[in-house]
Formats: sequence, structure tokens, C-alpha cells
Amino acid sequence: MRPLVASFQFGAVLEGGRALVPGLLACGVIAAASAFLAQHYGAPVMLFALLLGLAMNFLSGEGPCQPGIEFTGRQVLRIGVALLGLRITVGQIAALGWPPVLLVIGSVVVTIGLSMLAARAMRFQSLFGLLSGGATAICGASAAMALAAALPSHPQKERATLFTVVGVSALSTLAMIVYPMFAQAYGLDHRLAGIFLGATIHDVAQVVGAGYSISKETGDVATFVKLLRVAMLVPVIVFAVMLVRARGAQTEGKRPPILPGFAIAFAVLVAINSTGWLPPQVSAFGGDVSRWCLVASIAAIGMKTQLSDVITVGFRPVVLMIGETVFLAALVLVLLRWC
Repeated sequence: MRPLVASFQFGAVLEGGRALVPGLLACGVIAAASAFLAQHYGAPVMLFALLLGLAMNFLSGEGPCQPGIEFTGRQVLRIGVALLGLRITVGQIAALGWPPVLLVIGSVVVTIGLSMLAARAMRFQSLFGLLSGGATAICGASAAMALAAALPSHPQKERATLFTVVGVSALSTLAMIVYPMFAQAYGLDHRLAGIFLGATIHDVAQVVGAGYSISKETGDVATFVKLLRVAMLVPVIVFAVMLVRARGAQTEGKRPPILPGFAIAFAVLVAINSTGWLPPQVSAFGGDVSRWCLVASIAAIGMKTQLSDVITVGFRPVVLMIGETVFLAALVLVLLRWC
């Protein structure tokens, strides 16, 4: 009897896995096409994945691709966020010294807090301020998707996530061009310029491009500061989940765990990577897998979203995200005097 039950369960799992294949392949093809376009045209790969996903929106309807697209937009996203931990070590953080660490922590906390207040003042949900502020303050599209994965399902969540990713990608590209010129005009030395770029530009790729366009020293410092901001994902996710749990207690809804599994995996991988036991090739491979997972999952989110939903967000969210970006840059410039 037991072998029969086990055989039935294995068959069900195998059948479920087969159902995911068409959607996974669709997301993978869009991710590969996005990477090709990004390499040839110099625009953010996340932005291309979003645009191509929106163009392939018809695949997410009832049909063979739907289960795989849903799986990619949720589970593959969590895998990609967890593997970001292989890009950070405690030693990298310690090498910066305390002033840049405190600058990053302070700027992340203040930016997210004010974003939530501004969102409420503009008649949005404060969770949208948390989503857009977290994307601005931490690591752009990756942070937006990580926070979206930790937040409860909501009819407007995917539209808000999509808009945030589009906005933060566009602003990050603009910052990559403008901020290095501003840092040099402002008279910042290589170290301070690296701290400024790493603490203000949203996406990792744009930070690297901006930093090394000035000098190798600036690029190294900017990359380390940026990775420190990525490490802030865990406490911010914990805060987001605690906020959701507190609100869920009033509505008697199911409360999410205090720390999602992908956030625990992220922290564990940071700790393992910090020991030096992992060969550099393994860390690099994990980083590549993380990047592909995130690109594929944002393609899935694009396919699940109607373009008309993005257009109807209005002008106020644009003002909010631009304000967050300008505020973060001004705050970091003020705090640089103590670095």
C-alpha cells in the first residue's frame, strides 16, 4: 500500500513540475533576450525584462504558460533574493569603517520613514511608500521585488511593484550619468565620491558603472558601500513583515512569519560567504544565478500586468519617487562631512 501511495505522490509532483515548464521557458527566453539587449544598448536589464514581459502579457492568461509564470513571479523571485547573500561578506562591511556604515543605516531608515509619511500625505497606502522608499534606499529593483515578496497579496500590489521597478530603473540610469559629474564638480575625493555613489544610486550595476567611470578606487568603495545597502534588506524585510502582522491582527487575517524563509537564507549565505570557505567561483556563480532569477521573475511580473494598469497610476507616484531620490542624494551629501 505504501509503495502505491509513494508512487502516486511522486507522479503528482512530476505532473506538477511538467505544468511549470512552458511558463518557466517563456520567462527564461525573455530574460535571455533582455540580457542581450542590455549588453548591446547599455540600458538596465530589468527595464528590458519589464518591457518585454508587458509585450508578452497574453501568455499569462488561461493556458499552458500560466502556472510557470505564476511560479517564476513568486518562488523564483525568492530564490534570487536569497542568493544575493553570496555577493556580500562581513569583512567587506568592516573594511569601510564605522562612519560609512552609520551613514548607510541612517540614510536607509530616514528615507524609508519619510517615504511612508509622504505616501500617506499623498493618499497612498503607507506600504507603497515602504516599497518605493525601500527600492530607493536599498538596491533598486531587487529591493522592490524582495519587499513585494514579503508583503501580503493585494489587488494593487503587482501594479505598484511594476511601477516601482520601472521608476527606480529609469532614475538609476539617469543617476549613473549625472552623479559622477556632480561628485567631481562638488570636489569629492575618490573615497568620498565612492561613498556618495554607492549610497545614492539605486541599482548595483549602475553603481559599478558610475564608480569605475571615475577611478578604480572610487569604483571599489562605491561597490562595497552598495553591498552594505543590499545587506539592509534583511532588517527592512523584518520591519515590513512586522508591520503587516500588526495590521493583520486587526483584520484577523493570516499573519506571515516574522522572518520569511528567503530572508533567513539570505542572512545564512552572507555568513557562509564571510567565512572564506566558498571558492570565488562558487560565489560568482551564485551571483549570476541570482541575477538571472531576478530578471526572469520581473519578466513574469511584467507578463502578469496589464499595460493599461501602469498608465493609470497618475503623476503623484512619479513625484514621490523623484522626491525620494533627490532627498537621498541631499541627505548623503550632508552626512559625508562625518566620513
